[in-house]
Amino acid sequence: MPLDRSARKMFAVLGAGLLLIGAGVLAYRISERAGLEALSTEAHHRLDLFAAAIGSIVNRYAHVPSTIPLNPDVVELMRHPEDQRLVKAVNDHLEQFNQLIGSIAIYVMTADGLTRASSNWNQPDSFVGEDLSFRPYFQSAQLGVPARYYAVGTTRGEPGYFVSYPIRDEGRVIGVSVIKIGLKQLLEQAWLPPETPAIIADGNGVVILSSVAAWRLTALAPLTQAQLDEIDRTRQYNRQPIGQFPVALGSIFSHSQVVDFPKGAAAAEARSFFAVSRQLAENGWRITVFSDMRPVYARAWNAVAFAATGAACFVLVLLFFDMWRRNLRQRLEAQAMLERANAELETKVAKRTQDLVEANQLLRSEVTERQRAETTLRAAQDELVQAAKLAVLGQLATGITHELTQPLGALRTLSENAVEFMRRGDSATLGKNLEIIGNLVDRMGAIIGPLKSFARVSPAFPQAVDVKLSIANAQFLLDQKLIQTHVKVHNYCERGGLTAWCDPVRLEQVLVNLMANAIDAMAECEERTLTLRAEAAGKSSLVISVADTGIGLPPAAREKIFEPFFTTKPPGEGLGLGLAISRDIIRDFGGSLSASSRREGGAEFIINLPTPPSGI
Repeated sequence: MPLDRSARKMFAVLGAGLLLIGAGVLAYRISERAGLEALSTEAHHRLDLFAAAIGSIVNRYAHVPSTIPLNPDVVELMRHPEDQRLVKAVNDHLEQFNQLIGSIAIYVMTADGLTRASSNWNQPDSFVGEDLSFRPYFQSAQLGVPARYYAVGTTRGEPGYFVSYPIRDEGRVIGVSVIKIGLKQLLEQAWLPPETPAIIADGNGVVILSSVAAWRLTALAPLTQAQLDEIDRTRQYNRQPIGQFPVALGSIFSHSQVVDFPKGAAAAEARSFFAVSRQLAENGWRITVFSDMRPVYARAWNAVAFAATGAACFVLVLLFFDMWRRNLRQRLEAQAMLERANAELETKVAKRTQDLVEANQLLRSEVTERQRAETTLRAAQDELVQAAKLAVLGQLATGITHELTQPLGALRTLSENAVEFMRRGDSATLGKNLEIIGNLVDRMGAIIGPLKSFARVSPAFPQAVDVKLSIANAQFLLDQKLIQTHVKVHNYCERGGLTAWCDPVRLEQVLVNLMANAIDAMAECEERTLTLRAEAAGKSSLVISVADTGIGLPPAAREKIFEPFFTTKPPGEGLGLGLAISRDIIRDFGGSLSASSRREGGAEFIINLPTPPSGI
């Protein structure tokens, strides 16, 4: 039987009512859940900020006790605690240090737990003389382990966070340095808004700091007898009574929850809060933030009112369709943007790859060019070395000619006499003449031999070189010049005593150059003495010294002496390449060449050369 109009109307109204009620309940639940999620996100964010602020304030001072023993007076006071001069010095040091960082107090204790010096030494409630051996932070530091500990002070009754550090003397703990950090800074610098109460509970579950004064020194859970005995022994809360927190919070340490506070516990009226909690690993504290639930409930009821209207359903459908359409358009736009970004990225990657290929080719060409330039430079250097040797030979030509003239004249006379003695049949006298001729030939060979090896064009080849022999060869090449200029030579080198790892010809070239420069520097001096020395300079190097009594090295010349084309000689008497070439030759063998003025007058050039590698 079909329903009449009134029945249909009643069922329609009933259905509409049920729909409105269902929509309201659904809207309330959805709004409440969304509000709780938003509140949870906000609460965790506040919890992160609060934890970071606590860590920042606490860790700002945590390193201070470890710096106190760096003052030698502190360690000395631990050794002699009755020395009043040390007591005053350490008191003043701690007072100035504490004024600089702004903590409550800094103090040091000897191994018996007695406070010997403190930053508040001149205050009525000074810590000096107080026995704090019962404090766990002292006992831990006395065992050599730094400690952190919250307690209520026994002198001022002011709560604080104590950080202790052992004071050691040759590995043995002889005292403890402590800083007391005030927790009021957390309220002033890091606390949350008034509508968001928060608490900090220590390892015993006792609230040590709270934005609600009545919650301080209350236990979140009943304390065991063992905990009460330990608190009484350490006087952690200065024997103040421990109350009970207004509500049970046992489960919030594992997850968030809604907590209902009775009237007067958190506000004038009964109120619900959303509580989140976290434990701080550094000190074992637990921080809890309470967020007011009233805004969540208000938004939920507003959602109910909105859903209760008949037009809300239609609006919600339109909003849903519009939101779906916009989301779809955004997804399509995002997809198109992603495709464009991928295309641009591929283009950039290809371009960058091409740039890298071109840069690599350019780098290879530069490397090839640099290698070519180094080869050219090496060849030019070798040519300069050979030119310098030939220049030295040119300077020595006159002296060598003089040395060879006498033996050649003697050879001519002896050979003519030999012919005459042979004609006469005087074999004995002929034999003596021939023997003299042989000796003269050997003498001329000894003169020419060093010249041939010195002038020979050969690549530098490191080998074990007798330093004494090289110095003697260089002196021989300059012998005529030394005689002509009336230069005395003091040679303090012994043959076979020292061996260098270098090329013998190039070492002789450097020595000839340095000795020739020394002779020229003494040309205008009355005393003309050339001193040659060689001595070991450690296990793997030796030094050769060439010193003269000449005019020395002016400061300006000393800075540029090894620069190419710099010379102190008059124009036309030198190119300024000798010392530059000599320095490069010594560097090629891993050594160094330096110059300095002698205190007694003249200049000294030092050659530092490596010795032969082990096993050679």
